[in-house]
This record gives sequence, C-alpha cells and structure tokens, in this order.
Amino acid sequence: MEAEARAELRKLEPLLGQWTVEAVAPWAPPDGPRGHTIFEWGPGEAFLVQRWETPVDEAPDGVAIFAVDDESGELVQHYFDSRGVVRRYATSIEDGVWSLRKLTPGFAQRFLAEFGPDGETIEGTWEKADDGSSWEHDFTLVYRKVV
Repeated sequence: MEAEARAELRKLEPLLGQWTVEAVAPWAPPDGPRGHTIFEWGPGEAFLVQRWETPVDEAPDGVAIFAVDDESGELVQHYFDSRGVVRRYATSIEDGVWSLRKLTPGFAQRFLAEFGPDGETIEGTWEKADDGSSWEHDFTLVYRKVV
C-alpha cells in the first residue's frame, strides 16, 4: 500500500474499538436497548472493517469496509446490510467531524457527526434527499466507546 493511501486510511483511527449505538428516531424505542458496533483493521491494515448489530427490527445489521479508492485516492465506505442493501459512500474524518456522503440521483444521503472532546462519544445525524438537493432529517446516532 502506498504511503499516501496508508496516511489517508489512518485518519479513520479514532473509530477503532467497540461502541454502543443509540438511535434517536420515530422507530427507535426511547430508552430501549442499544445496538453495538466494532471497528477493526482488516488484514495488513489495508482497510477498516465495521460490523454492527441492533436489537431494533426496523434497523438492519450489517458490515462496512472502509478503504482508499485506487482511482480517486479518496476514502470510501462500502456498505452492506441484512436487508440486502449495498451502498458506496465517500467518507472523511477532519477536525473531529466524521462524514459519509452518497450523492447519487434518486437517493442522496449524508451523515455528519462530531467526536466528543475525549474521543469517547460520537453524535451524528443522517439526512436524506430524495431529489438530491432538499435535505431532511432522517435520524440521529449516538456512539459511546466501550473499549
């Protein structure tokens, strides 16, 4: 792996570890059970793997692979969930803000989240735009680091 690609991938290090995940959404029970997610390096530390499970039927379980795109040199997330949904997001972590962006026609989606000052929490909001430009709140996620 080239040094530039490895440096870009290292920007994701704040995600490493195990986290509980709380969804704040109309379909999520208040004070209900929390989901959990794990971020860990894949073989050779050439990509980052995220696995998540949620006890809420409306929210899918899944796996995502974060890597550097060979052509653009940008970080991407390849998303796969238990509904059979497959998506590709551009991603970044800059100045304590994590973003995911899918800006394709028909279904645009973005996630903006801020790390807490101690790096032990991440709070972010998913938004969607069916027309690609009129953004509306979808749901909020709160990550709390376990390990």
